[in-house]
Amino acid sequence: MKIFNRKAWVFTAKACMFATLLLTSYSCKDFLDQNIQGAYTADTYPYPKGGSVYDPFIYEVYTAFRSYDVGVVPFVSAVSIRSDDADKGSTPTDGAEMKQMDDFTITSSNGLVASLWSGYYSLVNKCNIVLDQIENDPNADTPKESKIGAEAEAKFLRGYAYFTLVRLFGNVPLIEKVFENPAAQANVPQSTVAQIYALIESDLTFAAQHLPSEWPSIFIGRATRGAANGLLAKVYLTQQKWGPAMAAANAVMGSGVYDLSVPYKDIFSEVGENSKESLLEVQATASLSEPTVNGSQYANFQGVRGTGDWNLGWGFNVPSNYLEAAYEMGDPRKTRTILYAGGKSIYGESVPEGLPNPRYNHKTHSNPAIRASVNSRSSYWMNIRLLRYADVVLMYAEAANEIGNTQEALDKLEMVRARARAGNSAILPSVTTTVQSELREAIRHERRIELAMEHERFFDLVRWGIAGQVLQNAGKNFIPGKHELLPIPQSQIDISKGVLKQNPGY
Repeated sequence: MKIFNRKAWVFTAKACMFATLLLTSYSCKDFLDQNIQGAYTADTYPYPKGGSVYDPFIYEVYTAFRSYDVGVVPFVSAVSIRSDDADKGSTPTDGAEMKQMDDFTITSSNGLVASLWSGYYSLVNKCNIVLDQIENDPNADTPKESKIGAEAEAKFLRGYAYFTLVRLFGNVPLIEKVFENPAAQANVPQSTVAQIYALIESDLTFAAQHLPSEWPSIFIGRATRGAANGLLAKVYLTQQKWGPAMAAANAVMGSGVYDLSVPYKDIFSEVGENSKESLLEVQATASLSEPTVNGSQYANFQGVRGTGDWNLGWGFNVPSNYLEAAYEMGDPRKTRTILYAGGKSIYGESVPEGLPNPRYNHKTHSNPAIRASVNSRSSYWMNIRLLRYADVVLMYAEAANEIGNTQEALDKLEMVRARARAGNSAILPSVTTTVQSELREAIRHERRIELAMEHERFFDLVRWGIAGQVLQNAGKNFIPGKHELLPIPQSQIDISKGVLKQNPGY
């Protein structure tokens, strides 16, 4: 669990102040009984031991992951509200642009679409700045290992950014360098999806070779070899490269760093942050004096919309009827995922009836003791889980089944179901079918339930080729051949003077 009374490291580079490393996390007995992080000592100036001269530039990338454009409303709208697992939520008159996402009436002038484009290209540019600093470092004494490590970290983060961009928009400009004239970047034409994936694979492969398996505790949250291999597995799976996907997932499973020992009910709480379940997790924190500036609005955006003590957020991105109906009888993951009005929270709180929505995302619900400790209900301290170990295990199972390795697929599927079962043999019976098509459906069902409300469902439906059927059955206005992708923002097409071309159907 992270400390809740601390300040972020403050670095200076290019005459700008970069506040917000927010990478450390420690267990603690008293949220308010700590030393303030960030006070320079002989051991931490100009950067802590184990870091490098490039850290200020790298931390700029991590900071951006917590931003509105990258990790909050536009992101959740595109990856969750567009799926059949979630509805817009909140009140009927709130969030018109989110409603477009929900109903697939999205236009090229949608502000959330524009924010996604600018946010993720900001990530790309920040990564390119790191790579530029390495390439043009005037200090001949900078250790080679520092350069390679920083390059690996920047390439991992750039690979993540481009993987998100290509899945959201398809053909996008490939920017691999810092432009002396920033305006010139607007006129770079789109590359093909194949070219984008080639860069992603190259970046992530380099990262997997050179990132550490683990970082010292002061750097918790930074990219690791496991994160690179886990993301690489998803990149391969998306392209139906089954063998490479298995190999990358197996590298994670064989690392000895991760496992399924964390109870499902704990994964999403503050106590479960940066656990053996987590491969990639956006770090956030809060304190009495700074309840929001060092955090993310991700949980607040989805928090229960009520009054008084239950005025916890905006109430967007709520579990749908279709997700609720998808759970097997007695599956404990349902209770941990769906917070019901009139029900009980994971912390034993009685949730009021008569809220604007009957259901809320339980995975973003914060601990009331921590709310009290920082005198805030905003939940800005909640980390964002981007890649979990169970996801990797299920990716391995899916790839194994597709190449006919049935027993391997069944074994990995059972690992995830056994953890969900939590010792109750009366629920979630083992899957035993050896028919490939039936096992495929079982693995797909397990991904939906295990990863519900966690940014995967829409992309899974698209890569399986069933988005049209499933989303139309859920009452959405999904048009196959169009809505797999978002429109290129019209503002970007205008800035490029027509160099950028619109996606089909928009």
